[in-house]
This record gives sequence, structure tokens and C-alpha cells, in this order.
Amino acid sequence: MTRAKILLVDDDAAIRLVVTEALRREGHEVRTAATVTEQVSMLEIFVPDILITDVMLPDGNGLDLVPSILKKRPDLPVIVLSAQNTLTTAVRATEQGAFEYLPKPFDLDELCRAVRDGLARTGQVSEAIPPIEQDLPLIGRSAAMQDVYRMIARVVATDLAVLILGESGTGKELVARALHDLGPRKAKPFVAVNMAAIPRELIEAELFGHERGAFTGALVRSAGRFEQAAGGTLFLDEIGDMPMEAQTRLLRVLQSGEFTLVGGTRTTSVNVRIIAATHKNLAELIANGQFREDLYYRINVVPVNLPPLRQRRDDIGLLAQHFLDKAATEGLPRKRLNAAGTASLLDYHWPGNVRELENLMRRLAAICRDPVIPADAIIAQLAGTASSTSEQTKTLADAIEAYLTRYFVEFGSELPPPGLYDRILSEVEKPLLAVTLHAVRGNQLRAADLLGINRNTLRKKLADLGMTPKRGS
Repeated sequence: MTRAKILLVDDDAAIRLVVTEALRREGHEVRTAATVTEQVSMLEIFVPDILITDVMLPDGNGLDLVPSILKKRPDLPVIVLSAQNTLTTAVRATEQGAFEYLPKPFDLDELCRAVRDGLARTGQVSEAIPPIEQDLPLIGRSAAMQDVYRMIARVVATDLAVLILGESGTGKELVARALHDLGPRKAKPFVAVNMAAIPRELIEAELFGHERGAFTGALVRSAGRFEQAAGGTLFLDEIGDMPMEAQTRLLRVLQSGEFTLVGGTRTTSVNVRIIAATHKNLAELIANGQFREDLYYRINVVPVNLPPLRQRRDDIGLLAQHFLDKAATEGLPRKRLNAAGTASLLDYHWPGNVRELENLMRRLAAICRDPVIPADAIIAQLAGTASSTSEQTKTLADAIEAYLTRYFVEFGSELPPPGLYDRILSEVEKPLLAVTLHAVRGNQLRAADLLGINRNTLRKKLADLGMTPKRGS
């Protein structure tokens, strides 16, 4: 069984990206063209087993070439895509000899089926082909993920700064890697640094490097992440956790294109593409004085919003099986899901997103004896996860609910006076501030940082609540 060669012709970069990913995931070799001229040139050096073409191209009509192509290759299956969703277009595609016509927007599964049917007609493919490794590091055919693919396609060939927004575990680094691996800098380094994992006093040395003797323990000169990523991509993960002083220096580097090693005097030009990511709300951090607004606009040239797993449920079964297959390549027993198992995954709320799903699949691959993972095993594992991760919040929620129930009972048939929201909020807020201040020995600056609010905001709240803590209390 041989891998099929497919030529895809479409002027929409997003469609080329999404369709190429889907077909490569099915095991096929895919070449692309964006114009009639590119298609003609490609056909001189590439002999496809399937031709997929759009109708309206920048320099002509994709249908016009079909008769001459089929004259030379009468058995070549041609699949026509078109946003001109009219009966006339469909009839003309058939008259020109097209094997299949799919109106835009089309379903990826339907297109893959059409490819399989076309290849089966030629006797080339009779069964599913295993996936290959050249596809994107992203998986998903849901509408939410196709929006992500479209955005990647629009900016992948540029050097524009990208800010990836999404909850923890949604795959932000995979998006960053896709932008690098599919772009013109792919032959250069991809360097990732997690701002939340570096002690704040070492962040500048980590990013910009340091000279020998710059600080205690700096025994030799060390290159920073900017220098390591020269010519490539620097991925600043969890940039919302970067301290203000490091933000200031980063902004200067992005503005000037130059940096200086910590403890050094010589400036070095920097040529890297910046991709940043965070699960935090940067607008709130800016309002609280914890993130520089000017830096925000520097890194947020193109925002990419990565959906949580609960908003892309159509991808859960595909992702789950992918993680099982990946686990098998790493030495764990090969397992698969059936319809009941997949259904049990769809009923879960996935607070940990794709990362949680991957961990679950690896665990099930290791502990389940059956080659098909039963639904009850999945449900049992999810129930254990839910109880272990939600017990504390459940206890707090139950306590608040019980308190409010008693609060309303005190008024009998009457309702409490207006202003209930602020009164209850202050009762929850007061012990939160008190416990936090006690934990940091009354240091209001540290307390504000721990709470994620501005120091002036903390002071106002303490005054409003009549709290005047003493240092060391």
C-alpha cells in the first residue's frame, strides 16, 4: 500500500493549512499551489494521484484547466471546491469531469472521505493509512480549532509578534511551535522560556545573558535566551508573571532591537521573532499596575485565542486516540476507544484541558488490561480526579451556601435589606485579606503581589474594611 500524492490548489492560506494537516494526518503527501500559474508549474514536476482545486483563483478559473488535465490523465480524480455555491457551479464541475464537488465551507471529514473514495476508484487505497510525522503539532477539526488554524496561516510567514491567550493546558506552546516550524525561521532555533519558573532576580540574566562576575556565582560568561534564539523564535511563556523591572528592559529591547548582557557594556543586535503566551487577563494586570501597557501593545500585535477543551468537544475523541497512539510509541500497551468510552469523555468538563486529557489517556494505557478501554474505567478515573481536585472548593462552596441559607432564615418570611452583595462579599474578603497579611507578616507589598492586586487597591480595601494590620502580626 503506497502513500497517495495530492495536489491542493486554493488561494486561501488558511484552507491550504487546514486541509494539508488533515490529509497528511491520513498519511498522504500533499503539495500546494495558490494560483493557476503555480498549479501549471507544479504539474510539470509533480504527478498527483488526486487533484483538489478551488474554482475562483487570483489569475483564473480552476475549472478551466480540468479538461486539459484529464485529457492527459483520464483516471485522475479531481475534487472541486467552491465558495460559489450555486447549482450552475456544481453542474459545470460535473460537466468538466470532476469526480466530486464540495461547496465551501466544507466539512473536513467529508473531504477526506472524497479523497479515500477517489483513490479507491483508482485501486490505490483500500484501507486506512497510518499517520505520519510531518503534520502539525496541533490536532483538531472543530470549528474553534479551524479558527486557530486560519489565524496561524495568516501570520505564519511574517515576523509579527504574536500573543497566545488561553487557559493552562490548552496547548499554547504547540501553537508557538507551529508558527515557528511552518514559517521562514524554521531552520533556526526555537527557544522557550517560562517566566513563572524563573526566580524574579534571575530573569534578566536568563533572557539577556550575563558577563563573568556580574553577580555572585557568575563564574563565566553565559548567553541568554535572546542570544540562543538568534535568527529564530523566542517564546515567552506565561509573560503575565514577568516582574515589572524585567518588563521595562524587555520593552527597551523590543523597541531598539538591541540588548546588553547583565554586567556588560557592549550592545548586541537582536534578530528574533517574539511569541508570548499567558493564561492571565493582561488587561486586569494593566489596570492593577502589574503589567506595562506599552509592552502589552508591543507583544499583542496579533492575538491568537486558544479555546479550552470544553469549547471544542468535537476534538475530544480524536485527541484521546492520538494520545493513546502516542503512548504506544513510547512503550505503553496499545489501546483504543469505542463509542461508549468516547461518550464518557464528552460528559466531563475538563478543567485541565488538553493536558489533563493526555495524562488520563497515558494513565489508562498503563493500567487497563483490555485492548479497548471500557467506559466504566474512564468514568472511575475521572471521578477520582474530580473528587481530588474539587474537594477544597466544594467545602468552601458548601460552607458559603450553608451560611447564606441560615442568613435568609433569620429574616423569616421577609427578605434581607438591600446591599446583600456588598455585605456578603466583605465578609468573605475580610478573612481572605487577614489570612494573607498574616502569612506575609503584615508586608502589604508582598500581600498585594500574592493576591494579584495593586498595592493601592489593597490599602483602600483594608481602610474600607476597617483593618489596620501591624507589620509582624
